[in-house]
Amino acid sequence: MSQGGLLGLSRVAGGVAGLVGLAVAELGAGLIARDGSPVMDLATVLAWPLSSFWNSGTGRVLLMVLVVIAWLVLAAFAGQLELRRRHLSLFVIVPLATATLLAVSTQVGPGALGYVPAVLGLAAIYVTLRVLIAELRRPPGALEPLVAERRNFLKTAGLITLGGIIVAGTGRLLIQASNKVAEVRKKISLPEPANPAPTIAAGTDLNVAGLSPYLSTNGSFYRIDTALQLPAIDPDTWTLRVTGLVENELTLTYAQLLERPLTEHVTTLSCMSNEVGGALAGNAVWLGLPVRDLLAEAVPQSGATMVLSTSHDGWSAATPLSVLRDPDVAALLAVGMNGDPLPPEHGFPVRMVVPGLYGDVSATKWLTQLKVTTYQEDSGYWAQKGWAARGPVKITSRIDTPTRSVIGAGTVIVAGVAWAPPIGISAVHVQVNDGSWHKAELAETTGPDSWRQWVYEWEVDEPGDYTLTVRATDANGRIQSSKVAPPFPSGASGLHTVPVKIRPS
Repeated sequence: MSQGGLLGLSRVAGGVAGLVGLAVAELGAGLIARDGSPVMDLATVLAWPLSSFWNSGTGRVLLMVLVVIAWLVLAAFAGQLELRRRHLSLFVIVPLATATLLAVSTQVGPGALGYVPAVLGLAAIYVTLRVLIAELRRPPGALEPLVAERRNFLKTAGLITLGGIIVAGTGRLLIQASNKVAEVRKKISLPEPANPAPTIAAGTDLNVAGLSPYLSTNGSFYRIDTALQLPAIDPDTWTLRVTGLVENELTLTYAQLLERPLTEHVTTLSCMSNEVGGALAGNAVWLGLPVRDLLAEAVPQSGATMVLSTSHDGWSAATPLSVLRDPDVAALLAVGMNGDPLPPEHGFPVRMVVPGLYGDVSATKWLTQLKVTTYQEDSGYWAQKGWAARGPVKITSRIDTPTRSVIGAGTVIVAGVAWAPPIGISAVHVQVNDGSWHKAELAETTGPDSWRQWVYEWEVDEPGDYTLTVRATDANGRIQSSKVAPPFPSGASGLHTVPVKIRPS
């Protein structure tokens, strides 16, 4: 066989070895019931210094695909080196192993068992590579033509690849089988709240077509987090630690949390990365333990200014201690959402909900620890990337309907939602082109921490192009800022506008 042909097949051998390594790592993760895998860990670490897109769900998936491609390219290069000289592939495999194990260490903690999938996968790469390269080096027999030699190699590589796919599939099935969160969650019966939320009156929902409902359903509620795979947490083994600058360190189990007097509260959550007019906001009924009750037992020390809440997957948020201790702020360790146990994608079994603060600095999902500390000593995940360390929600309003549509002349229903927790919304006005501001009708609300629907009936007779603008006023009389600012670093500002074309009736 020509040297060029051998080099090409050596790259194929490396790629196959890379696939086998990934497959074995998946199997290892399934056997020890790890939530993630080495590829996920690498993607998580690489996302850290990148923009918010790469830390979103879509960005993380794309980054994971790029990690797999890079892994296979490096493995193919290792195959080429191994063909040139035995063990030369280690110059690629050892650095790859080092980077992978360092990435794993950021996710699995000190337990040695968590490293097993990565070690097995990397070992599988080297062993598979040695087997396939040995097949390439084997001199052909006198009666074995070069075509048959190549066919035998590709047959061996194909069988190994098929085996790798089966192994990877088995690993995924094991991971899914070990994730019994859905079954456990169905058996949970949430207690009645000691402090129920106000009854949600019919007047909170205007029932306008295209308008966001007063309560967002669990399935439609926006999701922003850094988890490539949802953590599978058994509530029977879950604990929450309260540590740091406290007189009394505490450990709370899920059962103990449910036994305490729980509070129900309607709160609108929103993301600091939400664009003007964006959909990264939702309103729900939350059930949970007031954070201030737990902090009162822990007794924060003098000088403490912040609580660092940490997720099962290592994500963290830094929340002002003063806000969490404020008796007028319904900050909750939430266990329920709209009458059901928290969905896995929204933080099951326990998450933080803090009215008036963006989720980036408060709404930790899959909560495992509260560390009472200072802003000088610690910082949250997004603050380390340059986002604002403290994130009070800005007065926000949005037009839900109409949306960039062609409408007949006559009465046009303009409607949307507005929020300004913890102050609340007192008025919403709509402007047509550069004309005067017209007061919209406000729906009822359960309190200042939830959004309010609004509607304005626009009478228009002249066909043409128009621009609709909305502006909200909070309960203190502050008017929403018209100054345009991007989401980074402290949340977007500016007024939401929608272009509308009116056709002749």
